Amino acid sequence: MKIAVFTKNLSNPAYAAARMGAERAAAMFGAEVRHYVPTIPDDPTQQSALVHQALADGADAFVFTPVHPTRVDDAVASIRRSGVPIFGFVNRMPEGQCVSYAGSSDARLAEDIAAHLFGYLSGRGDVVIVTGPTDSVTSIERVAAFEATARRHAGVRIVARCVGAYLREPAREAFAAVLREHPHIDAVLAANDIMAIGVLDALDAAGRRAVVVGVNAIPQAVQAVGAGRMLATADFNAMQMCFLATECAIRHGRGEAVPHEIELPVAIVHGGNWRQWDRPYEQRELTTLKDLQRESPASKDLPSHAAAQKGLL
Repeated sequence: MKIAVFTKNLSNPAYAAARMGAERAAAMFGAEVRHYVPTIPDDPTQQSALVHQALADGADAFVFTPVHPTRVDDAVASIRRSGVPIFGFVNRMPEGQCVSYAGSSDARLAEDIAAHLFGYLSGRGDVVIVTGPTDSVTSIERVAAFEATARRHAGVRIVARCVGAYLREPAREAFAAVLREHPHIDAVLAANDIMAIGVLDALDAAGRRAVVVGVNAIPQAVQAVGAGRMLATADFNAMQMCFLATECAIRHGRGEAVPHEIELPVAIVHGGNWRQWDRPYEQRELTTLKDLQRESPASKDLPSHAAAQKGLL
């Protein structure tokens, strides 16, 4: 079985982890994966061209996350017309486009990491938000949740926002400009970890300090939490998501029933538990569909296909 795995770019460590998740699933369950990644990060034109390439290559299934909420719709329509099944991860797609979707709630992740930060600040402080690309669904949802959580804390002020484009160097440059304009900043909410690392670079260069949190639990951020340079990160586990989407593709190809939707729980990585995540991606544990079914109390007495139908996985 040949599975075409689509990630958004080669620059974000979370997508390197996602590709590893697909490879680990293929090795575990017996399939072949081929990666299709735009060389221009998050480029819809390139991703659309890669879709047509994968179809020409004879892909049996697509494990897919779109780089843009609408600008790859025509390419996705081509997949659907071909009859090749799609298995989504990270970003939701319109209802009916995917056989299965594995992801996590961006809003819940952002709410929890923001609440963790505001609790540390005792509900008071001047905070900067660093966003991802303007059109990124994950960034839009995370930033909206950051702002909603801030509004519930009367003493928290969002004093600036800057765009880090989900990249380290753009985040460093954007936040350095914010530092020049704001002599006092208590904390930073970064919509992903590689931008949080860029924020730390800018703080170090300016000789300034602020409490920083991010999202993704990439190894660099986990190490920064352990060293006390970051307060915390939320584990947006793209490797696990892509692993499960790939497992669903393989099982579906064998004629097995698979869940329509899988939502991973939120985990906050902080100074008290960071060692659980302090390992390279290839050494991090992965959960299979059967593991998820065993962990769901409501599904104990149900066969796997019934659990899937009831949305228990």
